[in-house]
Amino acid sequence: MKSIASPIAGKVNNVFIHVSDLKKSAEWYSSLLGLPINMDDVESPVYNIPVTSETGLTLDDHTFDPSFSLGPSGHVLFNFFSRDIDEAYDFVKSQEITIVREIERIGDFAYFNFQDPDGNVLMICNC
Repeated sequence: MKSIASPIAGKVNNVFIHVSDLKKSAEWYSSLLGLPINMDDVESPVYNIPVTSETGLTLDDHTFDPSFSLGPSGHVLFNFFSRDIDEAYDFVKSQEITIVREIERIGDFAYFNFQDPDGNVLMICNC
């Protein structure tokens, strides 16, 4: 297949997660990732989680979009990385977060799925 020039970069720049309660979700995601948070910095309609990767993570409560209807995703939106899947699993369980798929191991690859406060399904994997 012939490659064509494109003005669009071949990378994911940012992931948006639609939430019902921006402050609650900002605190939840910050706690999950062990990141500091100043709740005075959390203002509608969006909050950018200060992740340390090229791909950003933005929570969006659609304050300025009265016609928006939140419909949580029952399918994995994206995954977080952990070197130790068992330690990550134990941590998520200790936070009383709902696990929706137990650890699955496929050779050296392992993952599990869980839900955020709005019911969106997320994944943690070791690759």
